[in-house]
Amino acid sequence: MSTTRSLTEAQYGPAEGLEPGGDGGPPTGGLAGAATDFRIVPLKGIPVAAAILVGLIVAIATNKLWALDFFHVVGGGLWTATDLFIGLFIGPMVLARLSIPARIEFSKRFMPKMIIIMPVLVTMTLAGGFQLALKSHFLSPAMPEHGWLIAAFCVVGVMLVVAMGTLGPANLAILFELKKPQPDGEIIGKLMGRFVWGAAILGVMQVATLIIMTRVATL
Repeated sequence: MSTTRSLTEAQYGPAEGLEPGGDGGPPTGGLAGAATDFRIVPLKGIPVAAAILVGLIVAIATNKLWALDFFHVVGGGLWTATDLFIGLFIGPMVLARLSIPARIEFSKRFMPKMIIIMPVLVTMTLAGGFQLALKSHFLSPAMPEHGWLIAAFCVVGVMLVVAMGTLGPANLAILFELKKPQPDGEIIGKLMGRFVWGAAILGVMQVATLIIMTRVATL
C-alpha cells in the first residue's frame, strides 16, 4: 500500500475516491486516476493578458491620469479581492475541508489560471500606481501623502516577497506534481497548505493596503 493511500485513508477513510488496485497495489481511483491532460499555462489566457499589458504600457507612455487611475484601481481592487477570497474563504472554509483527491481536482482547474491572472493584476496595480504617484507628485517629501505612500511601499514589498517566495513556487510545484502519472498526495497537501497560508498573509496585508489607500485618498 502506498504512502499516499495510507495518508489519505487515515485522514478521510477509504470511501473518499481511493480504491485499491486488484493486486493490493496503488489505488486505481483518486490520485492514481488524476488526469494530467491540462496545461500549466493556459494558452487561451495569454492574448488577454498581453492585451491588458499593452494597454498599461500605452497608459504609462501617454501619462493620462484617467488611464493610470483605471489600471491602478481596477488591478488593485481585483488583486485585493482575489487575495482575500483565497486566503480567508477558499483556503480555510473550502480547501481545508476537501479530501486529497478533491484538492487535486480543484488544483487542476484553479492553479493554472492563477499563473496568468496574478502577475497581470500585480503589474497593473504597481506600475499604474507608481506612475500615478509620480504624476500627482505624491512622492515629494513635502506632500502630506508621502509618509502614507512609503508605508504602502513597505506593505507591498512584504506582499511581493510572500508572493515570489511562497505562492508562486508553491503554485508551480503543485502543477508539476499534478503532471506526474502518479501525483503524490502528501506533497500536494503540504504545498496547498503553503499556498493557502501565503494567500492568507497576503489577505491581511491587503487589508492594511486598503486602510492606507483610503487614508491617502482623503488627505
